[in-house]
Amino acid sequence: MNIARHFRDLDVYQGGMNLVMRISEISKNFPKEERFALTDQIRRSSRSVCANLAEAWRKRRYRAAFVLKLNDAETEAGESQVHIEIALRHGYIDQQEFKELDDAYEKVQSQIINMIDHADRWVIKPRRNRNAA
Repeated sequence: MNIARHFRDLDVYQGGMNLVMRISEISKNFPKEERFALTDQIRRSSRSVCANLAEAWRKRRYRAAFVLKLNDAETEAGESQVHIEIALRHGYIDQQEFKELDDAYEKVQSQIINMIDHADRWVIKPRRNRNAA
């Protein structure tokens, strides 16, 4: 098992970033009238998954803060799933694209939940002060 030294080393972050790039490319073809609605929303929520993962990584000294940011990442992934379903129902993406994106978000959410369930493996343990009384 490789030890992650940076949030970019995490498989879940890499999967999330791949989704950001796919969503960005796909949403370029959404109608202009969706620019300030669906297009902006799906791009924002997909990016927030990765942003919250990065924030969680930086909060590993505090278990509760770490888990809270992971929960935020999971929530944003769920929001992204809703937006891709809306895109499907409007006919902006086809069933195959929807399934691939939805499955990829399910994987990301599963990885995040696994991190939450095993948060103690990720939290940075305080160093003991040898000079303390």
